[in-house]
Amino acid sequence: MSRFPIAVFFLLFAAGAFAQDTLPRFSVKNVGNNRFIVGWVNNYDLVKQISIQRSHDSLRNYTTILSVTDPAARENGFADTKVPNDHMYYRLFIVLDKGQFIFTTPQRPVADTARITKTGGIERPRDTSVAVIKPIIPKKPDFIPSFYVYTNRDGYVFINLPDADKKKYHLKFYEDDDSFLFEIKAIREPALTLDKTNFFHAGWFKFELYNDDKLIEKNKIYLAKEF
Repeated sequence: MSRFPIAVFFLLFAAGAFAQDTLPRFSVKNVGNNRFIVGWVNNYDLVKQISIQRSHDSLRNYTTILSVTDPAARENGFADTKVPNDHMYYRLFIVLDKGQFIFTTPQRPVADTARITKTGGIERPRDTSVAVIKPIIPKKPDFIPSFYVYTNRDGYVFINLPDADKKKYHLKFYEDDDSFLFEIKAIREPALTLDKTNFFHAGWFKFELYNDDKLIEKNKIYLAKEF
């Protein structure tokens, strides 16, 4: 019997990745396997809408591919997995207070320096300043953050599965001593956030990500103490 036979999960919306650039600046990272991460940091006091647009041309023919659910979020982004080629341009359409709006300067994808692993994950360099995702972790030898499950500086656990609508993902979490913690079955959302209260304490936790019965990734996350 598991330690927690009944688990209550607090799910929040999140995007698939984050970046350092502050609006109206944003970044577009090519992380391989036809995946492009558009990300930004929002410092505006009031934002009513942020839409991500894509075009073959840097000046015209833009199509909106997503309007984010929470435009006021401090850090946000999107993993574009339906790109016809790697020569696309991206821009953001930002609606501010009193009808003001901004079209950002178009950006083309920049190759991420992370190396794609055989399982489709991303092996990131030890210097996390060049990584798309920057989890808050203590120094620990040989730890490479996951592309799929990771923590941010606010201590929340993000689940990034851009193709969740096409596959049958489920996720198991364990204590660092391998004792079972809880499981999330039939993940259908491409981006979810788990509240840190699900983990009961700070420290290291292990996880296993499956597609059907196939193990996709086995890795760790770290939750820092709040005080």
